[in-house]
Amino acid sequence: MKTITKAAAVCLGGLGAWCLLLRPRRGQPGWEALGNIRYAHRGLHDVGQGRPENSMAAFRAAVEGGFGAELDVHLMADGNLAVVHDSDLTRVCGKKVLIEDLTAADLKDYPLQGTRETIPLFEDVLTLFEGKTPLVVELKVERGNANALTDAAMAMLRSWNGTYCVESFHPGALLRLKEKYPEVIRGQLSQNFMKDGEVNGLALPTRFLLTNLLTTAFTRPDFIAYNWKDRGNTSLRLMKRLYGVHEVAWTVRDRETMELLDGDGVPSIFEKFVP
Repeated sequence: MKTITKAAAVCLGGLGAWCLLLRPRRGQPGWEALGNIRYAHRGLHDVGQGRPENSMAAFRAAVEGGFGAELDVHLMADGNLAVVHDSDLTRVCGKKVLIEDLTAADLKDYPLQGTRETIPLFEDVLTLFEGKTPLVVELKVERGNANALTDAAMAMLRSWNGTYCVESFHPGALLRLKEKYPEVIRGQLSQNFMKDGEVNGLALPTRFLLTNLLTTAFTRPDFIAYNWKDRGNTSLRLMKRLYGVHEVAWTVRDRETMELLDGDGVPSIFEKFVP
């Protein structure tokens, strides 16, 4: 009987510690302007219509449709910020080069997905959205540049007249936001990294930590942007039940799923259809 009681106490203690690790930041003002918007994933893209992902044409279409947009930001060799998803440009530009090795002057030579559109600068996208619909800005950390990338993005965002939040898969970017830019609404991106084998060079312990949102204790995000297919994750459910953390769902590709998420009060990052 004593053994059973001790085991139960250990289990309860472990659960309590787990819950403490999952505490987000609560009550940060500004979510109201972000939480009732649908966000076009990498802009309202349709390459068949000449609007490749993360292009100015795709972002213009999002604004015209009354949608917010999610976009990806990389730090280039000259300190400028490029809006493109992949570090390796093979998929989107057909050229084997890393965006981190390019400069702003190079971008004109990198057409997107066979169209006339080229990789835009972050400052140009901000100009387009200024005073219009909100942005979800994803920071793409490469080569350990979490601090430099975050600082460069915030140097533009802090003087920008628009509504936005910042998210990243990399906890280092969120930690920088917490330490230097606490006024900014910040979000942890995640998914079930345990489904497959090694993902993007991530070792098993790292995949476990990220899947279960256990860096939250250090980064204290305002919201969790989780792959909607994996939103049954226990840690995410605990964060919502215990702390009321804001959830954002990605990437939604059909109207039925979006309507289900709407019913749960969860904003969608969508693509492949127009709501």
